[in-house]
Amino acid sequence: MFYNLKRVREEYELSQREVAKILKISKSSYNYYETGEYIISLKHLNDFCNKFHVSMDYITGLTNINKRINKKYKINPKVIGLRIKKIRLKEKLTQAELAKHLNTSQSNISAYENGKNIILTAFAYNMAKDFNISLDYLVGRSNIIKIIKKQ
Repeated sequence: MFYNLKRVREEYELSQREVAKILKISKSSYNYYETGEYIISLKHLNDFCNKFHVSMDYITGLTNINKRINKKYKINPKVIGLRIKKIRLKEKLTQAELAKHLNTSQSNISAYENGKNIILTAFAYNMAKDFNISLDYLVGRSNIIKIIKKQ
């Protein structure tokens, strides 16, 4: 899912250890993110995207466009929650239906929508992929709703 982590790291000619240090995580954790053994947290994904000026959509492979992003973004659970709710309502889903779609509980969806918890990266990615919504939009890094792909 995150095969472009390695591509971006190699473009900057950095080792896994150097990127891990930038993200303030262990080298083994970063290695697991890069190999797909672990799913990177939204916080670390956001930090990576901020540092290397790339979109979450590019890193996750939702788009093949590597557009430079110079602005630094901070994850805001309230913004994410409002956008999850907006997408859910646009798709005409109840919290329970979205929960079933993501294989989680309705109480988790409620906590995400109320900004009490930050959505798990896997759930955010699945929402983006399944509803053709930009992951960057979902987490407040962009105001462009749809995923943009090269033709």
